Amino acid sequence: MNLGILDRVLRLVVGLGLVLFDYVSSSGWELIFMLFGVWSVTTSAFGFCPFYKFAGVRSCPARFAPSKA
Repeated sequence: MNLGILDRVLRLVVGLGLVLFDYVSSSGWELIFMLFGVWSVTTSAFGFCPFYKFAGVRSCPARFAPSKA
């Protein structure tokens, strides 16, 4: 996980807003809005963003280490 709770909530709200806007609009940008909306909701649900991983960014304060049990 590399997304913190605030980042996840913002992505969820913005993503759902874009999907809703795509649903009610009939513009030529519908596919773009849908893709960004689904991407935002998906990364929010899993708590992981591949672009953050590539850039070395983490907004999640916790780091999980494997237990030695």
